[in-house]
Amino acid sequence: MAQSFQENFQKRRLLTGYFSVVVSITLVLFFVGVLGLFLLNTKNIASHFKEQIVMTVYLKDSTKDIEITQLQKKIQLNPATKNVRFTPKEEAAELYSRDIGEDFVEFLGYNPLLNSIDIYFNAAFVNTLSLIQTKENIETAEFVNEVVYDQPLVTLLDENIRKISIVLLITTVLFVVIALLLINSSIRLSIYSKRFIIKTMQLVGATKSFIRRPFIWTHLRLGFVSSLLALGGLTLLFFELNKRFPELNMMNHPFELIVVFGGVLLLGIGITGISTFFATQRYLNLKTDAVY
Repeated sequence: MAQSFQENFQKRRLLTGYFSVVVSITLVLFFVGVLGLFLLNTKNIASHFKEQIVMTVYLKDSTKDIEITQLQKKIQLNPATKNVRFTPKEEAAELYSRDIGEDFVEFLGYNPLLNSIDIYFNAAFVNTLSLIQTKENIETAEFVNEVVYDQPLVTLLDENIRKISIVLLITTVLFVVIALLLINSSIRLSIYSKRFIIKTMQLVGATKSFIRRPFIWTHLRLGFVSSLLALGGLTLLFFELNKRFPELNMMNHPFELIVVFGGVLLLGIGITGISTFFATQRYLNLKTDAVY
């Protein structure tokens, strides 16, 4: 009876130890994966914001329809162009009246606004040099009244994206290092609780490789389970982000997902295996008196 109770107690203690190892590794891997997702999708996020930058071409009232059509086709043929939208002055007046809540055309007696063409660019071409060249090229047309875009915003966007990318990269590297240390500590604590078993097996003649093997395989399985749990959490997070922010098109970039998911899996299995090897080796090399 007493022996049965002791065996059950040892089993529960063993399961509790394994559970704590799995939970700690899972949480660490999950947060590493989250940072990895954000880091690798920084480019997609930056591209989304860059493609919201608009360049507006205002046309003179004397501009003919054929000239507007030709200019639109010319702009559309530019590889930098993602989308072109023509806004007649009447539509612009309606939108502006709706924004200010007053019919200014009726008040003034005429429509002071101009026909305009809004140009949206591919993210790779949203930079100061490319936009200036596009602006100067369009301004050569005699029927163009003015070409405007938010140049300070473009400069600020480039600077902030660069700073955020650097900070996120450094944070990810630091977190990976911390993750390695935490996982290693969890494994060492788990092996520490079995140091007497290790030394006993060694005293009865078992070889070091024979003693290490079951510990390594056990913790490799724990690392694999932890990785799967972390990947499950990352998958749920990914689908939620994709649902809330569909404009980022995260589903169209499978390479980033493969890198992050593969990295989490390899990190979980690799670190547990390496940490278990060195932790068991430490106690195998200790003298019997030092174990106590």
